[in-house]
Amino acid sequence: MIKNNHNSITTTHFQYLDLVFEPYYQMAWATFRYIERPCMHTGLLEDVAKAQQIVADKARSDYEQGDDSRLMYQVLSSSMPGVFNVGGDLAYFLKLIRSGDRKALAAYAVSCINILYRSATSYDLPFTTIALVQGETLGGGFEAALSANTLIAEKGSKFGFPETVFGLFPGMGAFSFLARRLSPALAKRIVSSGKVYSAEELYEMGVVDILVPFGKGKEAVYDYIQHQRSRSAGFQGLDRVVGQYNPLTYREMYDAVEVWVDTALKLSDRNQRMMQYLLNAQLKRWESEPVRVDQAVAV
Repeated sequence: MIKNNHNSITTTHFQYLDLVFEPYYQMAWATFRYIERPCMHTGLLEDVAKAQQIVADKARSDYEQGDDSRLMYQVLSSSMPGVFNVGGDLAYFLKLIRSGDRKALAAYAVSCINILYRSATSYDLPFTTIALVQGETLGGGFEAALSANTLIAEKGSKFGFPETVFGLFPGMGAFSFLARRLSPALAKRIVSSGKVYSAEELYEMGVVDILVPFGKGKEAVYDYIQHQRSRSAGFQGLDRVVGQYNPLTYREMYDAVEVWVDTALKLSDRNQRMMQYLLNAQLKRWESEPVRVDQAVAV
């Protein structure tokens, strides 16, 4: 842990994520740090879960002590320019699908919804989770952004669910999150379309909460927090009302995971080849050499 006494900032470095507390803003930054492909591999998921526990414990302790300067905000972001997250670990998926390992595939999916559910339900506290998207976000990365209470995006950012291209669907909360922001019919259309949407389009739909110019995302986060803090009682009350409307349940997300795992294990050879094609495109973009399906392993 590194401490900056001048700003009272503390930073914890995990292998794939940096957790930075800024007491002045009553906030914590959880920032993805990618070594290779910017996907939701198991190592990243483990680091996010650890960071969430630290944030949740501090936020709850501060709240129960009645601390006026308590931790109230968490921001999920990425350190990779132009990329938030491109989704699930396709190499790992292919390995498990080929071996028929339902247990491991289900464990991966459950680890995802455990993280996303805690974000969506604000650790069961008067607390605000924020996602800052500054570039490309697909599949599970899009779900992570949607799980936040507030989604801030820079103009030019791109969002999409490519899963239907290879016969699958985003099963870790995509429909649940979108249906609550929009309507079930429109949520289904976005999830099933395979289309890449711009931040501008999603802002007009109501998916993106705050749209800001390119390069102004971090500044927008601080502005948002300052705005919220000046009217905190009213916004907290509104959040409670919103949370009472069609509340998200863990069972809903878990049931979707069960269907996702069953569907994944039934993917045809053709669909697996399409997944391999997308994986090779990722490898070509972010790694030195492509790998064959039988060589694909979890990060």
